[in-house]
Amino acid sequence: MTSAGRFAPSPSGELHVGNLRTAMLAWLFARSTGRDFLLRVEDLDRARAGAEEVQLRDLEAVGVTWDGAVVRQTDRAGLYNDAIKQLTDAGLTYECFCTRREIQDAPSAPHAPQGAYPGTCRNLSTAELEIRRASRPAAIRLRSETHEWTVEDRLHGPYTGVVDDFVLRRNDGVTAYNLAVVVDDAEQGVDQVVRGDDLLSSTPRQAYLASLLGLAVPEYAHVPLVLNRDGARLAKRDGAVTLGDLAAVGLSAGEVRDVILESLGLPGGPLGEALDRFDPARLPCGPWIWNGIQQSTLRKGA
Repeated sequence: MTSAGRFAPSPSGELHVGNLRTAMLAWLFARSTGRDFLLRVEDLDRARAGAEEVQLRDLEAVGVTWDGAVVRQTDRAGLYNDAIKQLTDAGLTYECFCTRREIQDAPSAPHAPQGAYPGTCRNLSTAELEIRRASRPAAIRLRSETHEWTVEDRLHGPYTGVVDDFVLRRNDGVTAYNLAVVVDDAEQGVDQVVRGDDLLSSTPRQAYLASLLGLAVPEYAHVPLVLNRDGARLAKRDGAVTLGDLAAVGLSAGEVRDVILESLGLPGGPLGEALDRFDPARLPCGPWIWNGIQQSTLRKGA
């Protein structure tokens, strides 16, 4: 199977400049290493009508192209079910009936961060299971056999994170992200994952799960986010941050692409021309602060 990188947006709305910057970086990482580049739509539970079409259009507008057909998670339930069955047959899953409030209110183990699952349903008896099944549907959790796992990241180096009994399938029947992304990457031959560094903390869970399923762990590179003036993660409420909004104030997709490339220390122009200058070791280490339209218009000389 051909090695590949990928970009995997959730079709919950338009992509903003932070999403586009990560997509461009994922493309540059993949193309600079001779990999294919795939696009996967992670539409399990956050799809908005028409959002996928707009996202694909905007990616193409800034030069992000992909190989093969677009893959959608909603078409892949069989793969996820097979993975959960494999884990269940190995005694590595259990039913959980806890609400979010119950998890928040329960005392955590000394080694676990706030919000980690405390194991409330881990060892329920047969009688207790029958009682709880009558009151609410169950989620399926991993019966983890470790408390932490270490991954190697291209930009961050070794990173060790907590691994708890995380959810594999929610109680509404929707496959959880941590399982779906592991199964998808392995099945598609993705051996390089470039994404925002806000997802670094969940990566040890995914790498551990891959090891349990006998799947190869990809090479990871978690890139800095784009933040607003207040140092918070960029969002649509921060003003003109999507291609559509920026076009309305006079900036073309090519000009937005050039501003993003400049933030990475790369020359503007078609994305392919940046490949010769692309070097992961020279990427900015910190987040990019988006100062709004004023910063972008400087690029135009306005």
